[in-house]
Amino acid sequence: MSGAVTIPLLTASSSTNRMATIALSANLLSNTCDRPHALQFLFSNCRFSAPNILHRRHGQGLSRIPLSRRSRVFCESETVEVQIRRCSPFLESALLSGDGVLASGEWKAVPDIWRSSAERYGDRVALVDPYHDPPTNMTYKQLEQEILNFSEGLRVIGVKPDEKLALFADNSCRWLVADQGIMASGAINVVRGSRSSVEELLQIYNHSESVALAVDTPELFNQIAKTFCSRADIRFVILLWGEKSCMASEVLEGIPVFNYEEIIDLGQENRRALLDFPDTRQRYIYEPITSDAIATLVYTSGTTGNPKGVMLTHANLLHQIRNLWDIVPAEAGDRFLSMLPSWHAYERACEYFIFTNGIEQVYTTVRNLKEDLNRYQPHYIIAVPLVYETLYRGIQKQISTSSTVRKLVALTFIKISLAYMELKRVYEGKYLTMNQKQHSYLVAMLDWLWARSIAAILWPVHMLAKKLVYSKIHSAIGISKAGVSGGGSLPLHVDRFFEAIGVKVQNGYGLTECSPVVAARRPNCNVLGSIGHPLPHTEFKIVDSETNEVLPPGSKGIVKIRGPQVMKGYYKNPLATKQALDEDGWLSTGDIGWIAPHHSAGRSRHCGGVVVLDGRAKDTIVLLTGENVEPSELEEAAMRSSLIQQIVVIRQDQRRLGAIIVPNKEDILVAAKKLAVVDAGASELSKEKMTGLLYEELRTWTSECSFQIGPILIVDEPFTIDGGLMTPTMKIRRDKVVAQYHEQIANLYK
Repeated sequence: MSGAVTIPLLTASSSTNRMATIALSANLLSNTCDRPHALQFLFSNCRFSAPNILHRRHGQGLSRIPLSRRSRVFCESETVEVQIRRCSPFLESALLSGDGVLASGEWKAVPDIWRSSAERYGDRVALVDPYHDPPTNMTYKQLEQEILNFSEGLRVIGVKPDEKLALFADNSCRWLVADQGIMASGAINVVRGSRSSVEELLQIYNHSESVALAVDTPELFNQIAKTFCSRADIRFVILLWGEKSCMASEVLEGIPVFNYEEIIDLGQENRRALLDFPDTRQRYIYEPITSDAIATLVYTSGTTGNPKGVMLTHANLLHQIRNLWDIVPAEAGDRFLSMLPSWHAYERACEYFIFTNGIEQVYTTVRNLKEDLNRYQPHYIIAVPLVYETLYRGIQKQISTSSTVRKLVALTFIKISLAYMELKRVYEGKYLTMNQKQHSYLVAMLDWLWARSIAAILWPVHMLAKKLVYSKIHSAIGISKAGVSGGGSLPLHVDRFFEAIGVKVQNGYGLTECSPVVAARRPNCNVLGSIGHPLPHTEFKIVDSETNEVLPPGSKGIVKIRGPQVMKGYYKNPLATKQALDEDGWLSTGDIGWIAPHHSAGRSRHCGGVVVLDGRAKDTIVLLTGENVEPSELEEAAMRSSLIQQIVVIRQDQRRLGAIIVPNKEDILVAAKKLAVVDAGASELSKEKMTGLLYEELRTWTSECSFQIGPILIVDEPFTIDGGLMTPTMKIRRDKVVAQYHEQIANLYK
């Protein structure tokens, strides 16, 4: 229905009816919310007042008139426009209460946390951003006001509730303000970093139906400007850092550009008017953001197909904020070092959480990490496994370059400490096992006495090592409470090393679809080799990949998850949503894992219920950097070479990708002769020369791919159905191939 609706209204002075015309569009009439108090204001400027509930004629009866999002009331010559204003209910409770809407004293939306934090930690330093221009320090009260001003500035320039704004930027304090400002305005942010390709950013922008763009720097905008301005609809651009004069002006014709300070100033001025002049507030109808509203769209990695937009609600993210304390018991005054991309769900949820506990967050970069660890001495660092492996390699390199005596002493101490911690896990009951059967109490007691006795002998040496060697390492890397690892599998040798030298590393597990954390090791139950217990209110089950039957503890299968943090679905992709989420709300992760059985006694008595991951059922490879790689893109590119018969890209949880290759021996020999690698009469080619030729082929054919292949393993026997390495439909069984060549792959990465 569109056009005008005529409503009889009772005047204040008589019982006669006057006619007022309210222009309502079709989509506005479909809104089912009644706002009598707002309508009363609409007519208060006329020479009559409205009854408590307005009705329109409908057949022989009366029906309620739903309020439009933008309603215009024409009464004689005066027109008053009222707009919906979506608010974070606790953050802006003063405005909501003034409109007669019940304001919440609890968190209903993510931005609500900032009022709580400002009230509790107002003058404490919330964040330190030393590497941007200008360098920034901000207290909790200042951060709250900055978010409120940015949010109001967005409203001033025309951002409406439920609209989507693309936020393409990297780690910084202004990213946080923009992210939370967008959410607080009732809009939805669509996030990505600057390292993505232009085409990927464009696809995300258009698929999400974003209306405007917030970018990190002029350099990023100039990189994407030509493509975006010709193939996307951009209402305006917000520049977070740098000068507008550095942006490509030739492609900006007709597109308004605001820098960060302008948005803040616009918001500050409008907020002042709203707070100081009650009449100004009456231009709006105030609605609280609901917990089930979408807060953000986070697009998954998609190197072959298009990325999928994960719809995360305020309730999804609030579950993380309320429950991560079990993993990281942060206290006011603790310092965190932040280096992961803020748009990544892992870093993002952790940041929201830690800011509710009065911490000080310092932004750093990969280049400055080593220096900043020593300079700021953080209590916690949240990072991907690659960071811990890099620290491990740095320590090992420092030891290996020391004098012979120092090197011998350090390596001896570390070896003894590793043995001590192994025994300690035994007598503390934190020794991981898949075995469902447990030993008798007598055997368990003897095992405990043995481990305790030997550990007691090693303990003095371990304590001496802490004083002479490990204390210096601690001083260099800080991390006085814990490092939290996620986004990939932490190598066991790195895990054991940090345990031995007394640096607590807590491994966790999550998915973007789960906001993201679903399990992690607790400080008091840090079972090495596991990802710890599920978060509160989170359920795990292990099912058979073929039958979907639930498997008992200690059995490997597909990991499925259910809980309040599980996504609403994939944006505009019901088929993918249905494939990932079943009718009962269980999310299939595509990972293979098992749940440790419960033992009442023995070396595994405190391991019951912890979750262990053991590879991925689906093809996606997760590198140590936390980056997801779809190997089929590389495999398809490589197979264009006539020298390659078959290829399987590997390797999960490593720094670099590798590949297992079955060469086409005849073609590779011809190529070798053509390139004079071997004599014209040669009948064979050595593995060394074959490897060199295959490297060149891979570089040629995969040069335009998102990732490159490192070490390669050449095998002679093709993958066949009879050999069990291919399915009846001629698809390579990746997991079977990797299992068959497990030892050779391990040697490849040494």
